[in-house]
Amino acid sequence: MKYRVLGKTNLKVSVIGVGTWQLGGEWGKPYTQQEADAILDQARESGINLIDTAECYGDHTSEALIGGYLSRGRREDWIVATKFGHHFHENFTRSQEWSPEQVLAQLEASLKALRTDYIDIYQFHSGTNEDFDQDALWTLLDKQVQAGKIRHLGTSIGSNANLHQVEASSRVGSEVIQVVYNRLDRVPEEHVFPSCQQQQLGVLARVPLASGYLSGKYKPGAVFPDNDVRHRHEAEQTRLKLEEVERIRTQEIPPGVDMSAWALAWCLKHPAVTAVIPGCKSPEQVKANAAAVAYVGDGHPQAWQQA
Repeated sequence: MKYRVLGKTNLKVSVIGVGTWQLGGEWGKPYTQQEADAILDQARESGINLIDTAECYGDHTSEALIGGYLSRGRREDWIVATKFGHHFHENFTRSQEWSPEQVLAQLEASLKALRTDYIDIYQFHSGTNEDFDQDALWTLLDKQVQAGKIRHLGTSIGSNANLHQVEASSRVGSEVIQVVYNRLDRVPEEHVFPSCQQQQLGVLARVPLASGYLSGKYKPGAVFPDNDVRHRHEAEQTRLKLEEVERIRTQEIPPGVDMSAWALAWCLKHPAVTAVIPGCKSPEQVKANAAAVAYVGDGHPQAWQQA
């Protein structure tokens, strides 16, 4: 595994993380504690130390499964990132909760679900600019940092072109940006990444496999079941994505290279990107994701330097 410094946080993170939206039950199946444990065991064995989750992946469901795992091991071995701003009601249905009082309640619920007394990275989760521009909210969050319940603040931007929230990061104390970035969606390269580099913000690239389209498993014409979030994607957009994936497969990926490993490494070669956080439904997928480091190369500006 390779490790990088997450911006100004000085946190040492594995370049491959574990995205855990799937543990909330919206990616085709519910998960047991045993299944979640197996995924995280494989992550640990692969040298992965970064877990990304959210309050609304289920009603703290993903967090609770992670907490069940963390409670039986060494909490300090993991960098845990979670989020705030939504309340889960049922699959694909959430309400917005952005007042300081609501966010404080979410924080306490996340700490309880994760069975920990601190969160490494607490992220504003895909809210509007109006939700973001609340001085009272960031004052509250800063107080929680001072109290030790949060180590670092971050912003998971909903639109991968949201420069307003990125540029306000240093002002509000947010040190990490999470953004959609993959071979099918390069929008952050234009404005978001230059601002992150100028402010020395850590960057977590979510959806690096483009919701699985870049996994190499799906051909043009693929159909997703009703309980899979991809079933909700617009049909024509899905068709175009799958056709573009087929073009990439034949024209850009070297012979014999696994498509998903290539796609993760492609993201990690950008000088602004600290780590990728692909989802994974099994220990085997975790292992396959970790194998992408073989194609990443050296010399990244955020590379962790041994003392």
